[in-house]
Amino acid sequence: MNQVIRVFGFAAVFCLLFTGISFAQPEIAGKWKTIDDETNQPKSIVSIFERDGKYYGKIEELFLKEGDNPNPTCDKCPEKDPRKDQPTKGMEIIKDMVEKGEKFKGGTILDPKKGKVYTCEIWREGENLKVRGYIAFFYRTQTWLPAE
Repeated sequence: MNQVIRVFGFAAVFCLLFTGISFAQPEIAGKWKTIDDETNQPKSIVSIFERDGKYYGKIEELFLKEGDNPNPTCDKCPEKDPRKDQPTKGMEIIKDMVEKGEKFKGGTILDPKKGKVYTCEIWREGENLKVRGYIAFFYRTQTWLPAE
């Protein structure tokens, strides 16, 4: 009888753990190595974090090539954007993302090099992060890699 109780207890714990894992939401918070979708080269490390139920992303580190400005600014950002002419390193480029099922939507992402602000959608694919920016019907998708 003791053996039956142990087996049943083990099965119950296993079912609870499996159920908990299957309902776990995809995690996007953490540090990510951004990969340029045009050059396929690493561009930066972005830290994504949660604040007041929304997700934001800030540039922590830049991968610069020889001859690049060591302290780039967002000189092409829109005039009304408070990030205009601000240093790229430390800049919050992802704003107001909200979890919607397995994706995070409703916010924006800034490409500081081009000065363009896109509507954003983020989701996990395995260990990687897919980051898509939209302007009307056009979009760009990047695959970001774990940085830690």
